[in-house]
Amino acid sequence: MSIWLLDNSLQVKIYYDECDCEYDDNICVSIVEDCPEDEKIFRHDETNIYLTPQQAMQLIQALTAAASASRLPEQGD
Repeated sequence: MSIWLLDNSLQVKIYYDECDCEYDDNICVSIVEDCPEDEKIFRHDETNIYLTPQQAMQLIQALTAAASASRLPEQGD
């Protein structure tokens, strides 16, 4: 799954990395930046963060809590 942020200059890809199936941290959050050097958030064009399933669940819970707290209007409102 890919999510595009910051006017489509930052791509966040989240996937199970089968190549790392023997490791506990085999869920990859890959961040790819396509912007001028002075606008970059990270040092490299691509940064990968590997999570365990438990860490991925914590991330889901944190994002869900933040989304709930933001009280965004329902789609279609």
